[in-house]
Amino acid sequence: MKWSFSIGRVSGIDVRVHASFGLILALGAVQWGVPHGPGGALFGILLMVCLFACVVMHELAHSLVAQAFGCTVREILLLPIGGVSKMEKAPEKPHQELIVALVGPLSNLALAAGMFLVAGKTVGAVGLEQVLKMPATAPSASTAFVWLLGANVFLALFNLIPAFPLDGGRVLRALLSMSVGSRRATRIAAGIGQLIAVALGLMGVFSGNLILALIAFFIFMGAGQEQAEEVAKTVLHSLAVGDAYNKYALTLAPGDQVSRVIDFLLTSYEPDFAVVQGNRLLGVVTRADVLKALATEIEDVYVATIMKRDVMKVDAARPLDEVRQEMMEKEERVAAVYRDEAYLGLVSLEDIAEALLVVGFRNRQEERRKAVMAG
Repeated sequence: MKWSFSIGRVSGIDVRVHASFGLILALGAVQWGVPHGPGGALFGILLMVCLFACVVMHELAHSLVAQAFGCTVREILLLPIGGVSKMEKAPEKPHQELIVALVGPLSNLALAAGMFLVAGKTVGAVGLEQVLKMPATAPSASTAFVWLLGANVFLALFNLIPAFPLDGGRVLRALLSMSVGSRRATRIAAGIGQLIAVALGLMGVFSGNLILALIAFFIFMGAGQEQAEEVAKTVLHSLAVGDAYNKYALTLAPGDQVSRVIDFLLTSYEPDFAVVQGNRLLGVVTRADVLKALATEIEDVYVATIMKRDVMKVDAARPLDEVRQEMMEKEERVAAVYRDEAYLGLVSLEDIAEALLVVGFRNRQEERRKAVMAG
């Protein structure tokens, strides 16, 4: 993902931190630094780092169990609102999704229990009781202990709320999938998630808790996105890439100049052009490439100087939903379609979105026709 950097790899999984993560460090510094000075600011930053170490453990629990079920996990991304495990393929069976969803919150409860047991052995039962009763208001080791223990319990319980796309929502979908199927289960779980998000949002607004309102907004949007993704996956799974690519796309030769591409842009609806020599693909020129050339180049340069040479390649027989997912994960807007070693044409995310609309419309028409005939 753009604006993120790697902090390490675990079991082949790239752990990355988004640049916006600095906001949560700044929040910790301000929250503890204002009443307690520079030492408090440093304490607040360390608390946030420890908290997100717990979030990494949560996401690693998801990821490692998913790997055990044969799923490929590309990366874990840390954001100010939490962590995200990016899987190339989600668990296919409901019981697998159930286990993968549950191990995240269980890892936080295990961390909290471990902290409790270690502290109990260190200071004794009476001392631990006194520590837990201490107000967590001043920077100290006991404050950090109480704060992190409570944070892990909160992370576990919050994630178990049955609101998609939280872990609890995935647990609910997995349980429902066992009886009503994945698509209907997703629709039900997403609907429940959005209702809970609305309730949390109203609570946040009326109580003045803007963070809760913001979290509710992300839950609402995430639930809708999961439902749309499930519909897209179902519709596109019936199509191959060869059904969606542009078979009549305009092509360029390496000796063509940018002015020729501008003519194509003005006289057609195509934003992407393959640069070919014979039957061999050399690269791709996009509308963005042309606009950049117009802004930076004085002369009418050849397309070979501005084209992208490293183009993602996909086989025409691959299911369209798999290719769409891979393109989004690799942040590629355009891919080259091949059958064996023969280049066929280009497919873009816009082409796939268009195929989704067309097939979805046809499916709705067919369902309506069947309903009329049945009635």
